[in-house]
Amino acid sequence: MELNTQVGHSIWDNLCRIGNFAYLYSGDSIILSKRQIADTLFFHEKFDYFFPMDTTISKNKAQATALGALIGDALAMPAHWYYNTKALREQFGRITTYMNPPENHPDSILWRSEYPLTDQEFDILGDQRRFWGKNHVHYHQFLQAGENTLTGKLLGKLIEQVTERKDYDPECWIQTYLQILRNPGEHRDTYVEECHRGFFMNLARGKNVKSCAIQEKHIGGMVPVLPLYAVLRHEGQDHQSASQRVLDHVSLTHGGPAIEKAGQTLLTIAEELWDGADLADTLTNHFQKQDLAYLQGPLVRLSKLSPENVFGRHFSTACYLDHALPGVAYLALRYADNPETGLIENTMAGGDNCGRGAVLGALFGLAQGLQAFPTRWVDGLLWKSPW
Repeated sequence: MELNTQVGHSIWDNLCRIGNFAYLYSGDSIILSKRQIADTLFFHEKFDYFFPMDTTISKNKAQATALGALIGDALAMPAHWYYNTKALREQFGRITTYMNPPENHPDSILWRSEYPLTDQEFDILGDQRRFWGKNHVHYHQFLQAGENTLTGKLLGKLIEQVTERKDYDPECWIQTYLQILRNPGEHRDTYVEECHRGFFMNLARGKNVKSCAIQEKHIGGMVPVLPLYAVLRHEGQDHQSASQRVLDHVSLTHGGPAIEKAGQTLLTIAEELWDGADLADTLTNHFQKQDLAYLQGPLVRLSKLSPENVFGRHFSTACYLDHALPGVAYLALRYADNPETGLIENTMAGGDNCGRGAVLGALFGLAQGLQAFPTRWVDGLLWKSPW
C-alpha cells in the first residue's frame, strides 16, 4: 500500500485505524485523537507509516494494572476497616507510604466472625483461629509494610500463573486456590473473607468444587477483574475472550448477579482504557449517560467535592458494591491526573479501603501505565512482578 501524507493537514489528521494498526489516509475526519495515538502506537516522523502496537506498551499496561491493584491493597492494609477516621488519623497520621499494621485495632469486629470447620481438608484458619472471637485484633496483624492481604496475595499468584502459562486455566487456578487457602501459615493473614469461608463450607457439604461460590455483593470480588483482563489482553486475547475468562474466574469464588453486573461495568471501562482512552473522559462520558450498573447518580458533580464531603455522606466506606464501586469511580475521576493522591485519600477514607484501593489502583495503572505510581511504592511492594 502506498501512503500519501501530503494533503495539507497535520499528520495527526490523516489516520485510519484498523484493529491494532493505524494507517494514514486522505480524508477530512480525525479518527483518533493525538492522545490515543501516543498511548497505543510508536510513531517515527521520518517515515509515512505507523508501527503496530508494540508488546512493550501492552506489557506496561498489564504490569501497571496488576501493580496498581497490589499497591492500592498494600497501602491501605494497616488502616483496613477503620470506620472511625478520626481514630485512623490519630493512630497513623497521613498514610503516604507502606506501614506495618498496629497491634491494636479499635474498630475491629473480628470478635463476631466465626468459622467452625476444623478438619484438615477444610481448615482455612489454622493457628490464626485463636484470634477469632477476640476484641481489637488487627485483621492483618502479622503482615509487613508493603505486604498484601490474602485477597492481594491471591491476585498476585493468579497474575504469576497466567503470565507463566500465557493464558487462564480454571482447573489449574482452582488447585492453586485450594492450596493457598489450606495453608494459612504460608499467607500469614489473620482474616479470611466471607467468600472463602462460604466456599469451603459448601465444599465440606460435598458440592462440586466449581459450584462452591456463595452469592456475593462485595467489592473484593472485583479485585482481579482489571488485572486479569489486562494480562490476558497482553497475551493476545481480544476483548470478548478476555472478558469471558475474567467473569468465569470471578464466578468460581464470587457468585450471583450483583458480582456479574459489577464485573461487566469494569470490563466496559477496561476495554476503552486498553484502547487508549483517557480515564477522566471515559468516566465522565459514562456518568453522563448513566449507562453502567452501579455508576448512577451525580458522580460528575460529586467529583468536585472532597472525600470528607463524599464518604459517609453520599457513599458508605463499607465493602458493599452499591457504595464501594461508585466510591471507586468518584475517586478515579477526582484524582484522574493525580493517582498518588487518589490512593492516599482512599486509604485515609477507611472502611474497606483495601478492596476499593485495589480496584482504584488497577484503574490508574491501566489508564496511565507504570508512571502512575511513585517509585517508592513500586520498589517497596513485597510482591515481585513476574515480568
